[in-house]
Amino acid sequence: MLIHWFRRDLRLRDNTGLAAAAELAGGAVIPVFIFDDVIICGRFASPARTQFLLDSLAALDAELRELGLHLVVRRGEPLPTLMSLLRETGARGVTWNRDYTPYAIRRDSAIKRELRAAGYQAESYKDAVIFEMNEVATAEGRPYTVYTPYAKRWRARLESESVRVQAIPQLAAIPLPVSEPLPALNELLPNAPTRLPRFAAGETAALAALEQFTHKAIANYATARDLLAAAGTSRLSPYLRFGILSPRQCVAAARAAPPGPGPESWIGELIWRDFYVQVLYHFPHALRGSFKPVYDKIAWPNDPALFTAWQAGQTGYPIVDAAMRQLQQEGWMHNRARMIVASFLTKDLLIDWRWGERHFMHLLIDGDPAANNGGWQWAAGTGTDAQPYFRIFNPVSQGQKFDPDGAYVRRYVPELARVPARYIHEPHKLPAAEQIQAGVQIGRDYPAPIVDHATQRMRALALYRAVTRHDDTATEQYA
Repeated sequence: MLIHWFRRDLRLRDNTGLAAAAELAGGAVIPVFIFDDVIICGRFASPARTQFLLDSLAALDAELRELGLHLVVRRGEPLPTLMSLLRETGARGVTWNRDYTPYAIRRDSAIKRELRAAGYQAESYKDAVIFEMNEVATAEGRPYTVYTPYAKRWRARLESESVRVQAIPQLAAIPLPVSEPLPALNELLPNAPTRLPRFAAGETAALAALEQFTHKAIANYATARDLLAAAGTSRLSPYLRFGILSPRQCVAAARAAPPGPGPESWIGELIWRDFYVQVLYHFPHALRGSFKPVYDKIAWPNDPALFTAWQAGQTGYPIVDAAMRQLQQEGWMHNRARMIVASFLTKDLLIDWRWGERHFMHLLIDGDPAANNGGWQWAAGTGTDAQPYFRIFNPVSQGQKFDPDGAYVRRYVPELARVPARYIHEPHKLPAAEQIQAGVQIGRDYPAPIVDHATQRMRALALYRAVTRHDDTATEQYA
């Protein structure tokens, strides 16, 4: 009998560690989940994401009950909790799937060491990524720090290996310890709001969403993924975040779709996911500061009033405000919008990217430390494969290009619903008479721009150049 410790693998199908436990124990597997306050209540605590976790655990428990089992829930420090369960059940060890954040690595290394020292089996497995930390490396064996060559090597390795998706393993209906009830959200996070965005949880919902995307939208993904008002993206990121879908299931579904630029482009996004995981593994300092430390010297003005306006979607730049309100309402944001608002925060408002990273992690249902950190450092120009700091998104032209009719803006900024398309991304230029016709007065119903983009662009360049002028590793090498 073995314990399988569920963490970020909340599914029965294609679960590497669970399948291994079932094979090693002849199906006698005790399914366990432990609420770890270090994660739940840490600096990236998120009520919406925790609620999605609770909903997903309830769905996993329901599926286990159909097999004559149930999820054994505990709350506490993982090591003593696992030791207690091992003694209580007589299980001979624990399996789990690997996680790669600095905290997870420290925790899991200590648990594996202590369990083995106590005479128990302790085995971990690759599950959350297609290729692990050292499986895609340079010819010299070093980790990649630029996406394009990493992706090329990743794709070449994928072609030489098969991606196998496993069915639900054979699990025996064995007697299990009594489970603690799933806690309510306010037991875990007492100050959580009562109204939160919800996302359909559970493996059944995830598989249905994957099938719908790969049978329809994936064909046009390469072109539609940047159109903010279109249903052109997969919206599968919350399921990948908690392992309700495996990346192997996603790659297999993409490869089973009719060949074309759409599936290949989507696989490219899955490669980005692996890339950021291995970057954080090899360079853990990036979770607390810039990948290129020289950028930690930037003298960000960090105006709290500007930050509050950005959070609230009240900047006077409609594409930015629409995106920030989508985040508030849905706990999710379109990826193109994430790039736009991140560039705006750092390059227009001149606020430290870590403020934005933390805000995203508090609200995003799919908030993932590696991907979120990588995305923010890309936008800020401080990371590995970062866009050069001197490339700065213009929020008006970004809106005009990726929301040309203003449908996305009108959906999330309803006060601008009647503004003509030619002014929808610059409503402050709408003549007073037309403001009356559109039912919006700029400065009263919707703010005028809180900063001037052209002015702030020059200020941003000066901030970056002040710290890179004498640093050969962080100059305008991309020019």
